[in-house]
Amino acid sequence: MSEHRRSSRGRKRSVDAPRRIAFDALRRINSQGAYANLVTTSATARMIPRDAGFVIELVHGTCRMQGTWDAIIEAAAGRGLGSMQPAVVDVLRLGAQQLFATQVATHAAVATSVDLAGTAIGERVTGLVNAVVRKMSTRDLDSWLAELAPGDDHTSLGLRYAHPTWVVDELARALGADGDLVALLSADNLAPVPMLVARPGLATVDELVAAGAEPATWSPWGAARPGNPREVPAIGEGRAGVQDEGSQLAILAATSADLPDGPWLDLCAGPGGKSALLRGLSPTFLLASEAQHQRAGLVTQNLANYPPGAHQVITCDGTAPAWGPRFALTVADVPCSGLGALRRRPESRWRRTPGTVAGLVPLQHALLRTAINSTLPGGVIAYIACSPHLDETIGVVEQAEQVEIIDAPALIAQVPGAAHHLDGRFIQLWPHLHGSDAMFCALLRRR
Repeated sequence: MSEHRRSSRGRKRSVDAPRRIAFDALRRINSQGAYANLVTTSATARMIPRDAGFVIELVHGTCRMQGTWDAIIEAAAGRGLGSMQPAVVDVLRLGAQQLFATQVATHAAVATSVDLAGTAIGERVTGLVNAVVRKMSTRDLDSWLAELAPGDDHTSLGLRYAHPTWVVDELARALGADGDLVALLSADNLAPVPMLVARPGLATVDELVAAGAEPATWSPWGAARPGNPREVPAIGEGRAGVQDEGSQLAILAATSADLPDGPWLDLCAGPGGKSALLRGLSPTFLLASEAQHQRAGLVTQNLANYPPGAHQVITCDGTAPAWGPRFALTVADVPCSGLGALRRRPESRWRRTPGTVAGLVPLQHALLRTAINSTLPGGVIAYIACSPHLDETIGVVEQAEQVEIIDAPALIAQVPGAAHHLDGRFIQLWPHLHGSDAMFCALLRRR
C-alpha cells in the first residue's frame, strides 16, 4: 500500500505505507502528546513483521534522538526549527533518522523524505525538505557531532547521546564521580528486550522459557524474550506480565525483609504489575489503592486470575486515605519523572523539565508520609521510584520520620553494585550495570 500524488513537475509521488504511518505517528506524539509505545503498538497491529519493525525503528529512534537530529537540522538549514512548519520538522527528523541511524541508502532517504513532504503536507515545502535533507546527507553523523558537540562537557555529551543537558547533569550527580556517565547515556539509547514476569501461583519461569524466553539474570520470576510478548500464551491469558527486572528486584527486596504478620498495601498500584506480583507473594491479604479510576481498572485486570477474597482494589487519594496503621508491608512506587526508564519511553526525555521534578517532589513526600502512617509498628515501607534523580529519591527518604533505614541491598546480595554510592543502605540500579531501569528502592521500618 502506498499514497500517490503528482509533483509540481507532473511526476507521480509515491509514499510507502510504513513511512506514512511513521510520520502520522510522529505527528500524534509531537502535536498531541501521545506516547510512542502506545501509538506504534496500535499503528502496527495488522502489519507484517518487517514493515511493523521498520515503523517502530523510525518512530522510536526519531523520538529518542530528537534533540540531536534537531541540532543537525538547524545547522543544515541555517535557520531555527521555530521558523518551519511543525509537520515539516517531523519529516526532516524522519529523514535524519534514516540517514544516520538506519540502513536506508542516502538517495532513498532523500527521495522518500521529499515525497513524504509532498503527499502529506504539500508541494510548497518539497524544495525546503529536499535542500535540508541533501545538506544533512553530505556528512556522516560523526562529522556533524565533531562540529556541533566537540567537547566532553555535559552540553556536548547531551547532544552526542541525545539527552537534554539538565538530564545529563542530574544523571551525573546521581551516578557519582566514579560512575561511567558515557556508558549510562549510551545504555539509555538501547531499546531493551521485553522482560516478562511469571506471576507466583499462576505461571512459572520454566513456562516462559518454553515459550522462547531466557531466565532473568537475578529475578526469580523474570524471563527476557524478544518480540511481541502477546505471542506468549501466559501473557495473553494474564498469568504472566511484562515488568522490568528492576521493578521485580525492588519487590524481591521488600518481600525478603523481616515482616510482621498482617495485610499488605500497594499504595500507588496502577497499572498493576507490582500488585499482581505482591498478590502472588502475600501470605494474607493485599489492598491495592490507586488514585485514578481508569488505572484502578487496569489493576483489577492484572489481578483477575487470582481467586477473590485475598485482595481488593480501590480508587483512593493516596495522600488522604481513610485507613490507619494496619499494614505489615506498604509499597509506595511513587509517581516520578521516569528518568530511570528512558530506554523504554523514547519521547519522555524531551518532555521532562527541571520543573517536572520540582512539581512531583511534594507529592512524593506526602505519599511517603501516608505509607509510614499506614504501616504497623515494626512493619516495612518500600519507597520506590523509577528515577535516579536525587531530589526524588534520597532527598525524599532522608526527611522521613519515625522510621529506621533497612539495608536493602543486602536483601538482593546476588545483584552486584546495587548499593547507592551516597548511602549504601539504598538500592540504585542502572541500565548500563544491571540491564534494568534505573530503579531506586529504600526500605524503612516503622518504629
